Amino acid sequence: MKINQEERKTTRQVRSLPTTFTTRDDEKGKHICGHFSLFNSIYEWWPGYTEEIMPGAFDGQTEGDVRALTDHVTHLVLGRTVAGTLKLTVDEKGLYGDILINEADTDALNLYARVQRGDVSQCSFGFDILDEEVEYREDGSVHYKVNAVKLYEVSVVTFPAYEDTTVEARKLAEDNKRKRKLDAEKSKLRKKVEALKC
Repeated sequence: MKINQEERKTTRQVRSLPTTFTTRDDEKGKHICGHFSLFNSIYEWWPGYTEEIMPGAFDGQTEGDVRALTDHVTHLVLGRTVAGTLKLTVDEKGLYGDILINEADTDALNLYARVQRGDVSQCSFGFDILDEEVEYREDGSVHYKVNAVKLYEVSVVTFPAYEDTTVEARKLAEDNKRKRKLDAEKSKLRKKVEALKC
């Protein structure tokens, strides 16, 4: 069952996960590589509300204008698809990225060293939801399946986390949706009772 995107649209969405980055040196320079999103991994928003990114969600997004950032900070650009310094591909696991580090940028070189040592090993990606399905389960939990996104950025991050404002906005939207549904059911029941009285 699909839900109206406008009901869920709040701000740009961010998802995070621990990952395993690798570093390498080749004739082009230093690279940070790894998966920025994994298909069919369960993200928990809060107890009873989960989400997963479905295979196909990134179709058509790897050739767009996407940036690689540090901690989602827009002036700490590590690479960019249109510049050829960020290469994104989709494989059976999820969204894979290869960032070519600018060796004239000390912030980028410092991050490369931190990833190489294992001090930084987590990632996030920023996007808008274009298409999703929602399952209301018998146990009362709600599960979202994200089928298509508009991808803006991938980030190498120190502390991956959902942005609190996004979580709160989403929880409020879901609570409001449930309240409207309950109010509609109550109204329908009242009309049935009134019809029986006549």
